[in-house]
Amino acid sequence: MEQAYGAGKAGGTFDPITFIQQPQAILRIVSWIFSIVIFGCIANEGYVNPPDSPEEFCIFNKNQNACNYGVGMGALAFLSCAAFLALDVYFPQISSVKDRKKAVLADIGVSAFWSFMWFVGFCFLANQWQVSKPDDNPLKEGGDAARAAITFSFFSIFTWAAQAFLGFQRYKLGSSSSLFSQDYIDPTQDPAAAPSTGTEYTAYNPDMEANYDGSGGYQNEDY
Repeated sequence: MEQAYGAGKAGGTFDPITFIQQPQAILRIVSWIFSIVIFGCIANEGYVNPPDSPEEFCIFNKNQNACNYGVGMGALAFLSCAAFLALDVYFPQISSVKDRKKAVLADIGVSAFWSFMWFVGFCFLANQWQVSKPDDNPLKEGGDAARAAITFSFFSIFTWAAQAFLGFQRYKLGSSSSLFSQDYIDPTQDPAAAPSTGTEYTAYNPDMEANYDGSGGYQNEDY
C-alpha cells in the first residue's frame, strides 16, 4: 500500500473504529485520561486547612509550587492530547510530504517533552509528599488524591514516551511511494511531457509543382 509517514493517500474516508484501534490513538486517550485525573485530584483535594485555621495550603508539604505544577501540567497535557488527537484525525488528509514530516517531528518533540516533564513532576510531587509533616494535616484529608496524582504522574512518563517512540517509527517509515515524492511533477504542468498541438509547416518546393500532373484536381476538356 502506498503510504507516507504511516498514512495512505490523501482523500480517503475516515473510519472512527479503525482510528480508535490504532496504538497512537489509544496512548493519546490514555494520557488524556491521566491528565484529567492528576488535574482533578490536586484541584479538588490538594488543598486542605487545619482545624484551627480557615486558610488552605497545599497538601504536598505546604508547597504551593507543587500543587501549581500538578494542576498546570495536567491542564496543559490535557490540551496537548486533544490537539494531537485532532491532528491524527486530519493527518491522512495532508497531501504534502513536507507537512506530514513536520507533523510527525512535532509529535516526537512534544511527546518527549511531556515525558520529561512528567518525570520531573513525579519526582517533585513524590519528594514533597514524602517530607510532608503529619501535624500539618492531622485529619489526613486528601491523602488518596495525593497518592493518585503521584501514581498517574509516574504512568504518564511511559505513555508519553511510548507516543514519542511510535512517532519515531512513523518518521523512519518516511515516504514509501513515488506518489509522495517531494520531486514529483504533475505531467500536466511539465512542458517536456506536453503533447504537440498543431502541424509542422513544410516550406514550398518547386519540384512539387513540376511533378504535379493534375490527376488529383480539375481537368479541362477539349471541344
